[in-house]
Amino acid sequence: MTIRNICIYGAGALGGTFATKIASGLGAEANVSVVARGAHLAAIRDKGLTVEQGGDAAPLHARVTATSDPAVLPKQDLIVTGLKGHQLADAAEGLASLLKESTRVIMILNGIPWWYFHRDSGSWHAERQLPELDPDGKLWQLVGPERVIGCVAYQGAEVTEPGTIRLNGDGRFFLGEPSGELSPDLVSISELLGRAGLNIIPTPRIRDEIWTKLMGNAAYNPISALTRGRMNSIMENAALVAQVGKVMAETKGVGEALGAVFSRSLEEQLGRSGGFGPVRTSMLQDLLAGKALEIVPLTGMVVALGKLAGVPTPTCETVLALTLQLDRENLRN
Repeated sequence: MTIRNICIYGAGALGGTFATKIASGLGAEANVSVVARGAHLAAIRDKGLTVEQGGDAAPLHARVTATSDPAVLPKQDLIVTGLKGHQLADAAEGLASLLKESTRVIMILNGIPWWYFHRDSGSWHAERQLPELDPDGKLWQLVGPERVIGCVAYQGAEVTEPGTIRLNGDGRFFLGEPSGELSPDLVSISELLGRAGLNIIPTPRIRDEIWTKLMGNAAYNPISALTRGRMNSIMENAALVAQVGKVMAETKGVGEALGAVFSRSLEEQLGRSGGFGPVRTSMLQDLLAGKALEIVPLTGMVVALGKLAGVPTPTCETVLALTLQLDRENLRN
């Protein structure tokens, strides 16, 4: 697979990190473009992208082609989406305008992705579409699940000002084909991104990674938004930790019913969360910025897939109802 033209569609915190590392790490080997909007787009055009990370001698900086209109860009060899799950369906036509026959699309997503059941051999629901995430089927039809390489990201990141991203710790990015194959495309893309300085881990079981991360995201994101609490303050509150544990247990139960294998127990997962500092979750960041919250791909899909699998999710249903109301009030104000 020859990869030269690379577009980051949605150059927020994680998308911008990919763009900066690829452009600075690969240099003239890759033509990097980004699709962004607003003040962030203006800053990228004016001064480029900057990624700051504690412990680095100097921030990373890169100049990239930046636009709000994907139609002005050439067809791409590789697209990396930095959009959240609730934003993707509206971008289907823009993404489709960048595709050629061989284009692959890496989708960095929290929670359940729209392509989840494509070539899924573990759940008895192969090729089932998810209208909660792709209401009109545009992603399935215009982008196509066969192009997708799933990505589960472990990288704390925040846009601290337009054009500037601050990373929290060293990141890890699991990449996997929906089929579970370690395909030539997956190997080539992983090697390329690795040379760009990204910590890429190819996996034949991307759905396991999706559910493992969702155990935390389905709990911490909405609870942090509801309480406006950072991770360390949540973990210092015994009553909140108890609710986190209930959401995690329900999420794990749904994942297992659909064939996911968890490498860590609930207790181990909770223990790992205790090491976070005063980190704001992505949902809390969006709440404070007055943006729509990423609810359905996280807690919403635990509830929806729980009903599909026959697994009760009472705590998730309560958290979901509260967070949806919070989102409505936040956008109204």
